[in-house]
Amino acid sequence: MKIGILGGGQLARMLALAGYPLGLDFVVLEPAEDACAAPLAGHVRAAYDDPKALEALARQVDLVTYEFESVPAEAVAQLGASLPVYPPANALATARDRNNEKNLFNELGIETASFAEVHDLAGLEEAVAQVGLPAILKTRTLGYDGKGQQVIRPGGSLEAAWKAVGEVPCVLEGFVDFDREVSIIAVRSVSGELAFYPLAENVHKDGILRLSTCLHDDSHQPLAEDYARRVLERLDYVGVLAMEFFQVGAHLLANEMAPRVHNSGHWTIEGAETSQFENHLRAILGLPLGSTAPQGHAAMVNLIGERPDEKAVLAVENAHLHLYGKAPRAGRKIGHVTLRESSAERLHTALDRLYKIL
Repeated sequence: MKIGILGGGQLARMLALAGYPLGLDFVVLEPAEDACAAPLAGHVRAAYDDPKALEALARQVDLVTYEFESVPAEAVAQLGASLPVYPPANALATARDRNNEKNLFNELGIETASFAEVHDLAGLEEAVAQVGLPAILKTRTLGYDGKGQQVIRPGGSLEAAWKAVGEVPCVLEGFVDFDREVSIIAVRSVSGELAFYPLAENVHKDGILRLSTCLHDDSHQPLAEDYARRVLERLDYVGVLAMEFFQVGAHLLANEMAPRVHNSGHWTIEGAETSQFENHLRAILGLPLGSTAPQGHAAMVNLIGERPDEKAVLAVENAHLHLYGKAPRAGRKIGHVTLRESSAERLHTALDRLYKIL
């Protein structure tokens, strides 16, 4: 069985690493010459919407998945005409547009922050009157890791914010005074089988995820699973889905979803019985899903911009280093470290030790 992946970054790389023990092979479609998944897969080097490249990919593989939601819808449509593509195209169309995404959440009875659609400067002024300030102006598509976003505070210039995001369609979201940021990794197979990982608590800096910690028996787990189930079933979803929330007291406000394996689920590689990557492959192939039970207490620390001292990292007991083969660059995710310990106290101690190194 050979699987095509649109995108050749670290998520494709980790999918391949999870798939080889299952006897799977991979081909990635990725324009970058130095794609970090290329050493583990065949590499069709071309733009994601190149018709001839998509045809070449389709001839080589049995089904297709993707590693990020910026894949052009036209590419998915072309591939879907000749072979299975998971997650389904409607999920991609929803998740890559923040306005569509939030409307879906509200239709399903899932709480969100207040928001309004923005098409022009006059519309931004109307949105501010509706949502209030402070607020965040976000491009409807293509924004990630803090990109395509502008915070607007009372007294701030709306015109400057509008120009800063490129004067493209946006949503304005009201600020949320949250207690925690949490996410759930959910998975649904072609047979409809469902599985959910424990919630993770996430810490961001400058719009980039820095730390995810697996939560054991969290009181918000049933609500998060209920919300994820509503989305999975409405979209007839297949594969791994990540949903990010702001926790406010007993409430979970959905921030966004990602139709793919997700950074906040990297802890599952060593910290769960079955990783999110293996379960994504099981789901799209119609195999029984693996157990999502946590193994000990786990956390994931992203490595941003600079390569660490590998010897020092590996000297931390129960630390697992994952480097993606990417050249260091400011703001770039070049790897992560997973820590797994026997107790929450030991995990916090290990995290403190790791942070002194990084």
